[in-house]
Amino acid sequence: MSKKNLALLLGLTLGLASCTNGDAKPKIVFKEPPKAGVLAKIGGKELSLEQLVGEDQISYYETQKKEYEFLMDRIHRNMETILIGAEAKKENLSVDDFIEKKIIAGKGKPSKSDVENFIKEKKIPKAQLNDSIRGRIKDYLSQKKKADLVEAYVAKLTKNNPVEVYIQKPKLNVKVDIGKSPVWGGKDAKVTIVEYSDFQCPFCSRALDSLEKIKKKYGKKVKIAFKHFPLPMHGQAKPASEASMCVHEQNADKFWAYHDILFENQRKLSPEDLVKYATKVGVDTKKFEECVKSKKFASFVENDLKAGETLGIRSTPTFLVNGNLVSGAQPFEVFKEIIDAELK
Repeated sequence: MSKKNLALLLGLTLGLASCTNGDAKPKIVFKEPPKAGVLAKIGGKELSLEQLVGEDQISYYETQKKEYEFLMDRIHRNMETILIGAEAKKENLSVDDFIEKKIIAGKGKPSKSDVENFIKEKKIPKAQLNDSIRGRIKDYLSQKKKADLVEAYVAKLTKNNPVEVYIQKPKLNVKVDIGKSPVWGGKDAKVTIVEYSDFQCPFCSRALDSLEKIKKKYGKKVKIAFKHFPLPMHGQAKPASEASMCVHEQNADKFWAYHDILFENQRKLSPEDLVKYATKVGVDTKKFEECVKSKKFASFVENDLKAGETLGIRSTPTFLVNGNLVSGAQPFEVFKEIIDAELK
């Protein structure tokens, strides 16, 4: 396209943008509510928060969560400024100098074993490791170590003089019907973890480590329910989900063994592979193949997907821990904090 034509097109675009009638917008007036709980009135109909949010509770919850996290971040910053500032003043130092000289005091450098443990934990392939990557890992671990030292110091300062916070952590008040979903754990567990997952999703496979740690630490105190959420870009995820339910039909416990194998072999989920894995976990291969061929659980998987979309699930893995939303493959500590609070 010539510069002349580009300029003409740009002029037309700007013209379209600027020639809109500014008055042709819905008329909205902001007033005091006629009564408590009413947020808007349209055509004489009063609408509450529940009516406005509707079924898309997760989107609203994430908005509340962002506000909560923003405010808590500001509270933590002020804890450092005010509490450490008071200690720094006693030493006639700036806050930064006090942190560097009195709190970190040369202890912020990660050891060689710290770096190697990080590489092992994050499963970084050796082929990807070079001086640049190792440097970035060291920088990250150094910053984390310094942050941990500062947090430990603030924890010491607040042990006998706790910080008072008057905001409430938002909670997703939604109940998910487990129905006939695969379930691991105690029947009467106080904590239910509902997982929306996709067998081809690499982040879902990373979440296995956290789930295994949860099982090991809490045992029958928790219950984990698996919901199928095969994403459209993963062509083999839906057949894998259907196959997993064919295993579940024969043996509920063997579903979890099959589940683990699928996540361990995400690049090998052909129809032949699915049969091979079913044979490996010990189910009746003939019955399994008949079940898969008839697409017996196609509607089951589709219903999981639609119910998740209605709820507001947009990505995998997504977890609901007694109504608390955990998005993505989060470390065990994130789950632990929620589970411990729920058990109390």
